[in-house]
Amino acid sequence: MARWRPLADDLDPRVREFTEALRRQVDRGGLSVAALAEATGYSRSSWERYLGGRLLPPRYAVVALAEATGADPAHFTTMWEVTERVWSRAEGRHDVTMEAVRIAEARAALGGFGPAPAAPSPAPAAPAARRRPVVLFVAGVVAVVLAVVGATALIGGGDGDGDDRARPGPSRTARAAALPAGVKCTGQECTGKDPEGMGCGGGNARTAAAAWVGGAYVEMRYSRVCAAVWARISAGAPGDTVSVTEAGGARRSQRSRIGRDPEAYTSMLAVRAPGAARACATLTTGSHGCAAPPPG
Repeated sequence: MARWRPLADDLDPRVREFTEALRRQVDRGGLSVAALAEATGYSRSSWERYLGGRLLPPRYAVVALAEATGADPAHFTTMWEVTERVWSRAEGRHDVTMEAVRIAEARAALGGFGPAPAAPSPAPAAPAARRRPVVLFVAGVVAVVLAVVGATALIGGGDGDGDDRARPGPSRTARAAALPAGVKCTGQECTGKDPEGMGCGGGNARTAAAAWVGGAYVEMRYSRVCAAVWARISAGAPGDTVSVTEAGGARRSQRSRIGRDPEAYTSMLAVRAPGAARACATLTTGSHGCAAPPPG
């Protein structure tokens, strides 16, 4: 039985090449995934995602793998830099595609009743007579719907000087339909929720900022599709804490603490942009530091 599961068929060739190189190096080092996790300080579940091509490992995880298996870290960091650019472009294309999908769905929802049906072929007089009440009924329904839509527009529309709070926003069902498969929240709905459980992590997220704090690595993770951030700490020790805090007056925050696993992450915090928050770590050794992207 093969040790590694096959990689996804639609994986980018350069991501596939990088992932396979990592797998080969782990095999050369004779390490199990559990032993690799113990040697590098990154959790077993994280390495399963990294080596399965489902998540790009942090640069420092790649360096730790190389050192644990006796390889040259420079070779793997060069490969990582190329792969990271490919991964980021793929995320960008995903965002653009989802935006186009949302626009198309919105247009479809507002576009009326679709294209006019093709003209039917002439029918005998008797069948035509039987169809006439049905046609008149459908026409009546359409007229009523159009009248309701027009009245709604007159009440809620106007010249833009009215109170926007009186206008209902999109329903939860409509928002959910516009999200990618597996993503379960966006914006304020995500605050306090688990990013992995809500589908905001993995390929739907990127590291917006990162920093070393003592011997631990803290990251600000950002998901554009979920409009939320969270903080992640790896290579830490039990009792180390990590938090994500909103900049400005409100100062909302989410916090987590490392237990037995040397990696932990916080719940999500809805933000308008990753620069509106910062990720910080406080270690049991007394070290404290933060990672924050430029404001924007």
